[in-house]
Amino acid sequence: MFSKGQLIFALLFFITFVIGISWAYLKDKKTNTFLFKGSYKILVFALFVFFALFGVVKMKNHFFP
Repeated sequence: MFSKGQLIFALLFFITFVIGISWAYLKDKKTNTFLFKGSYKILVFALFVFFALFGVVKMKNHFFP
């Protein structure tokens, strides 16, 4: 499906991307603390919506195959 080089590139890109996003977030968090107050609530809400939609689709497929 993917060559070995493509998989290595994807892995290195993902690691670099996560490190870059984390670094930018931590840097901004120090300077703009009032903007990030309560940001965990947005993450919890987004996860709730994701799992709710996942549950609706699973139930739909279960009851109406």
